[in-house]
Amino acid sequence: MPQQIRKVDMGEAPMTIALVIEFSNLFQRYYSNAWFQTLQLSWGFAESLKPEDYIAIVAYDMRPEILCDFTTDRMKVREGLDRLKIAAFSEANMFDAITDTADRMSSIEGRKAILLIATGVDTFSRLTYDQTRKKLQEAGVPIYSIGLMQIERAMYDQYMSGPQRMTFLQADNELRTFAKETGGAAYFPKFPGEYPSIFQALHQSLRNQYVLTYQPSNTKHDGAFRKIKVELVNPATNEPLPVKDEKGKPIKYQIVAKSGYKAPREVE
Repeated sequence: MPQQIRKVDMGEAPMTIALVIEFSNLFQRYYSNAWFQTLQLSWGFAESLKPEDYIAIVAYDMRPEILCDFTTDRMKVREGLDRLKIAAFSEANMFDAITDTADRMSSIEGRKAILLIATGVDTFSRLTYDQTRKKLQEAGVPIYSIGLMQIERAMYDQYMSGPQRMTFLQADNELRTFAKETGGAAYFPKFPGEYPSIFQALHQSLRNQYVLTYQPSNTKHDGAFRKIKVELVNPATNEPLPVKDEKGKPIKYQIVAKSGYKAPREVE
């Protein structure tokens, strides 16, 4: 059912970003080149932030570890990344790490997001995939992900078994799903030369956001998940609104928005 928009806000503002990095022994052992790219990605993104932006570093294997809590001091960020030398475990419990971080950030005001740099493979998390999706939807923190090992997978594809290929394809799908359902985006670079354009796209998505405020027509406090669909429509015709550039040529656009929210529950 269409909802009446009360207010629309737009503009740049400082951001609060949690950089969540997969750091498992298995990952380092077999993909040393990809691990070097991970550090390049992490520090490259941190350097691209504005001085007033806050960033935290969280690494995970069997469990998440905060290497650097939210700070504007880039030297502390660098020191946190420098701690990533030798992983202790071969597990990569991504579901637990990403939900734990989202829970911590759910009460933070203003623009916020999680940048997940990972293969997307989860080995032994306490939470299931479906439980993770539900928790991320409820937390309300956009997830942006960068999928690792894309070039390595292409190089060794002929040597992989069917189950191995399926594991990686499922991992990519999970990263896409988390991003889509929280209003973020997923990227799968094959070469370091793609990083600058990814950083630019991330900044555009994170900073230039519209905030739509409305009072839902469904006023029940039942704790149910309410789906949201955002569309640009012409109010006169109720049809999709075409967007054109200065020369009158159509512009192809994509709306990125969270998939919904959890309604408050009546306290008895």
